[in-house]
Amino acid sequence: MASSTQHRFETASAPGKALLQATAISGLLLMSGCSYFSNHASHQAPKMADAETLYNYGIDALHSGHYEVAGGEFELLQQNYPYSGYTGNAELMEGYAYYLQSEYALSVQQLERYLQLHPTSPDAAYAFYLRALCFYEQIASVQRDQQGTVEALEALEEVVTRFPQTAYARDAQLKIDLCRDHLAGKEMLVGRAYQQQRNYEAALNRYQRVVQDFQTTNHAAEALERLVEVYLDLGLKDEARRTAAVLGYNYPDSQWYRYAYENLRDNHLLQSDLKRPNSKPRGFVTRMWESVF
Repeated sequence: MASSTQHRFETASAPGKALLQATAISGLLLMSGCSYFSNHASHQAPKMADAETLYNYGIDALHSGHYEVAGGEFELLQQNYPYSGYTGNAELMEGYAYYLQSEYALSVQQLERYLQLHPTSPDAAYAFYLRALCFYEQIASVQRDQQGTVEALEALEEVVTRFPQTAYARDAQLKIDLCRDHLAGKEMLVGRAYQQQRNYEAALNRYQRVVQDFQTTNHAAEALERLVEVYLDLGLKDEARRTAAVLGYNYPDSQWYRYAYENLRDNHLLQSDLKRPNSKPRGFVTRMWESVF
């Protein structure tokens, strides 16, 4: 008989798998009817099947891991029954089938088509979230171009903005934090390369961007310490001391503050505003990023 909503997402293998299982589209599979092929190798519906049959064959194909076949059934339904009550669901499920095949460009294209045709659908939140996952899955390592990370970040932020009270938004926010950390990591990688080449101005720009735009990421402390190094190399002693003070105020127990403290000590630049490493901050720590520059 009718499959549960969890049925639809049991085969997901992407980072959003748990959420896809837990927050499936309400009632989407209530129309799926009984299973048509639980033990058959071939999952293709008769070409002249009605819309409900095609839809159910597609759902069963998804459930059994035949994603390409599932996408074909949903597409056939749309072609033969454009005004059926099953057509909207088939459009969305075709996008999901592409996603499961890692055909992310096709999935995005299909999902955007669905959203254009059904902008007020109750399933729009899921469609936006799945579209964002398609970009998220394509994030490249920090050694490569990060345009994909920027696109993922923008798509995930759209989910949070449009549907702030949903489980999709909560998961999207976690992925936003990971995207921002990834972008900060790229800035640090490039900054370190410039620093090694003694292109200090370019290195400063990269490290300052991390401090200004990605201050909540795991790279902020290192960025501040690298700024201390560059300022010292440029002979900018006041800037080095001031940046080290901000680093010590916000990350007194970090290895990066120890490096900065030792660097200033070796250059005879220690002052009373610098705490010794490993000392505990007094009271609530307020970030003083503006004082760096």
